[in-house]
Amino acid sequence: MNPLFKQLVRRLSFLFLTLVGLVLLIAAFLFTYDPNPQVELVTSEEIDIESWDPQDLILNNSKADSLVKTGYLLVAESAKHLGPLAENPEHRYAGNHLSCTNCHLNGGTLSGSASWLGITERFPQFRGRENKIGSIEERINGCMERSMNGTKLPENSNQMNAIVAYMKWIDKGLPKLNSKVIQGYPAIEIPKVAVDLVQGKEIYQRECTLCHGAEGKGIKNQDGSESYLYPPLWGEDSYNDGAGMHRVLTAAAFIKNNMPYLQASWDNPKLSDEEAFHVAGYINSFQRPEKQNKTADFPDKKLKPVSTTYGPWTDDFSAEQHKYGPFPPIIAYYQTTFGLRKTK
Repeated sequence: MNPLFKQLVRRLSFLFLTLVGLVLLIAAFLFTYDPNPQVELVTSEEIDIESWDPQDLILNNSKADSLVKTGYLLVAESAKHLGPLAENPEHRYAGNHLSCTNCHLNGGTLSGSASWLGITERFPQFRGRENKIGSIEERINGCMERSMNGTKLPENSNQMNAIVAYMKWIDKGLPKLNSKVIQGYPAIEIPKVAVDLVQGKEIYQRECTLCHGAEGKGIKNQDGSESYLYPPLWGEDSYNDGAGMHRVLTAAAFIKNNMPYLQASWDNPKLSDEEAFHVAGYINSFQRPEKQNKTADFPDKKLKPVSTTYGPWTDDFSAEQHKYGPFPPIIAYYQTTFGLRKTK
């Protein structure tokens, strides 16, 4: 065979093999490439939902976006970054020293405590308090004005974007921490009686004072700041009277499924429905900050939860009964009169 022809064949063969290898390499890349990667951090066998360490899983995790890390700090150390302790006065949106995670437990991942897992996928969402379909940003600002007793975040702000980014990330980055995701709080069976404040006080003294103190002042963090390890339950540094937690039935559901902390859960509660009901009424019997312009809430007054403590209402039940019950007669009234089935 002509030497020049043999050399040409060798070169063509080499070029062909090179092209084949390149095609295989590109195919392998395309097969494994995920344009929306999920960070595989842990499995349910490796860590417990009640004890995962955000320092390792978020702050020291190179795969977590910087906006996600900022979002975690905003919800876990809200007073420091969004509240009275923020260095920049323009960033002091929260009016108390609470953190979002004082209620949305374990970084917002714990089922039965208003978990944020999957929450961004549930918005836009209709809410009776505004009587319109609202965004996740509007829902966050509802908490800022009520539970945090503060003012709204600008919806296009870096802080708002970071909080939403964190909410999305925990749903993607920590998918195996919960065996069952429960939205909000699992419902309780509503007692047929009114709140008994004497019984509520006894339950509080027995079950709640270790963390929240006899006077409901909570326990502050050991870092020298004014933020809380366990939040105050009443007084000027607590949620205001326009917050959902100021409704006895909402507070009772949260307490039943989560308290005492680390002792109770939605699938293994410590308090009965009625005990949670009485202690929720006792907690909400004390003074707290007043939310302004509450009468604008629920433009359609029929949609107010029955344990909303402030009027006006579209019924003749007393303010006392709307605060402490008994609630079954109010529920029955709305069912009969308006065809509305109310559960809280």
